[in-house]
Amino acid sequence: MKIDIFTLFPNWFDWFREQRHVRNALALGNELETVDLRATTPLTAGQVDDTPYGGGAGMVIRVDVVEAALRARYGGDPLELAPSRRVIALAPGGRQFDETLASELAEESEITLLCGRYEGFDERVHEHLASDVLSIGQYVLSGGELAAMVVCDAVLRKLPGALGHEDSALEESFSVALEGAPEYPHYTRPGDWHGHLVPDVLLSGDHQRIAAWRADEASRLSQLRRGRASENDPRNSLH
Repeated sequence: MKIDIFTLFPNWFDWFREQRHVRNALALGNELETVDLRATTPLTAGQVDDTPYGGGAGMVIRVDVVEAALRARYGGDPLELAPSRRVIALAPGGRQFDETLASELAEESEITLLCGRYEGFDERVHEHLASDVLSIGQYVLSGGELAAMVVCDAVLRKLPGALGHEDSALEESFSVALEGAPEYPHYTRPGDWHGHLVPDVLLSGDHQRIAAWRADEASRLSQLRRGRASENDPRNSLH
């Protein structure tokens, strides 16, 4: 897989590349490269943003800046990239990132991530230069860099060899093996911590019982999570 990240802060990803599973993935021939949006800007003095039409606070990354960066990286007309390449703009209002989408992206041979900043991108980036607009949650970050790391982390760890063991990612939260439920609880030594004991079933050596217990716990946690989400949904509030 080849991942390109377009950003105003390419050095932020130096730390990310040093994480073990990322190093493993890169050592196996996968690529993660950063592209500095300022390097190819058509504006003077490295400018990439401008004031928003209609007024308001903050600055907006210009569409011609993103166009120039994509053209320099891939050649040809950036308007024709989106149908054949996953060009993903990271923005709070995009499609919610989840395990299903992470698995979908892990099947791609090449993806491009566009990291916004300030008030984000000119909307024409979303509409005409990106194939997808993606959000990692309903909250606001200072830029798309941390969101890009979240996406890359979730995707790269799905690649063969990234985790060092083929079975490491099979029974994880929201995986097919757990039917989309959160992962079951884990325990390790000490078996007795201030009177809080490890469940007996995990000490039984009965793998069938353990598998059943883990499935039940995953289901219980899933129901608990859905219940909390329902409680926090303002549509369910009484007025």
